[in-house]
Amino acid sequence: MEIMYLMIGLSLFMALGFVIAFVWSIRTGQQEDLITPAMRILQEDETTKNL
Repeated sequence: MEIMYLMIGLSLFMALGFVIAFVWSIRTGQQEDLITPAMRILQEDETTKNL
């Protein structure tokens, strides 16, 4: 039964860590532009046009 208390405590601690990391990423702008990096691979570089 003691292991259950330990596992519940550890899972709550990990969940709190994930929530803190998520809030930090939102506040620092990590989630603002998710489309452009995926589309950047489709754009041609200007250095390859000159070859």
